[in-house]
Amino acid sequence: MINALFSHFNRSNTPHIDSRNNSGNTLTLDSKVAASQRGFSLLELMITLTLGLIISGAIIQVLVSSSVTNKLNQAVSQVQESGRFIMSRLSKEFYEVGRYDLITANVDTSVDTIAESAYIQNNPIAVPGDFINSVALGSIQTTSGGNDKLVVSLLAGNDCTGNRHGYPVDTEFHVVNHYFVVGNELKCTGFDGRVLRGLKSQTVSPVTVTLLDNIESFQIQFGVSDALATSQGQAVTYVTADQIGNLRLLNQQVVSLRWALMLKSYQNEVRQTTAQKFALLNEAAKTMDTAHYYQVFSKTLALRNMKNFVRSSR
Repeated sequence: MINALFSHFNRSNTPHIDSRNNSGNTLTLDSKVAASQRGFSLLELMITLTLGLIISGAIIQVLVSSSVTNKLNQAVSQVQESGRFIMSRLSKEFYEVGRYDLITANVDTSVDTIAESAYIQNNPIAVPGDFINSVALGSIQTTSGGNDKLVVSLLAGNDCTGNRHGYPVDTEFHVVNHYFVVGNELKCTGFDGRVLRGLKSQTVSPVTVTLLDNIESFQIQFGVSDALATSQGQAVTYVTADQIGNLRLLNQQVVSLRWALMLKSYQNEVRQTTAQKFALLNEAAKTMDTAHYYQVFSKTLALRNMKNFVRSSR
């Protein structure tokens, strides 16, 4: 009896929800829930995936482009900073080429300073054969795009490496600086000019230092004056090192220097689309690779000591 009552209660309290579709068929609650939970169709999935790939590709392209630009900017910054440094240093050192001060300088007098003064002022740029104890040492014009070599004379308290060659502090002597490239490094070796000329024995060995690395090319030209008798101390032509010896015989002096350096970036991660060509001074144009950033730095510098010497010799 009780069970019958419970059975009747359940049947009377269980809601029965139905509806009819457009065709008049009855839709139960379960069928409506199933219809509302229907997933994406295959076409919708394919469209979504395609849009996702397009957006991802665009983002990746932006990231790659940003990385390439950043690496190029770093390479440019590094090369320009190195270029400014080396051009500033060389300018300061080259300004003193041919200098010999017998009035205010405290010159070491262990040799004939008058003869030494005449030698330096007449041979500010050394060429092979100038030094009896080092005949091969001198400025050289290399062939086939090789790096030039520069050898200069001046009066100073130390050479390009800071070496005093055993002379007392605050005294000056004949300094010879040799600038050259080995591998991709610009180097300088400093000498005692008196030792090179055979005027004294060597007590301190020459020292070589690296001034800068990543040097792709080092080229030099020399501005030469007219003959001393008529010159105003101005450069009338620019020549290479192999021409200096003959011009000396005509009493023409080097009164200016023109040099060019091509530097390249450290990392080979730069990606340039077009290979660039560079021509330094009298050299033929050279095509470089696209994996580095290259830049040329050049300068023409009047040798004030030599200009004054030429003018006073008229």
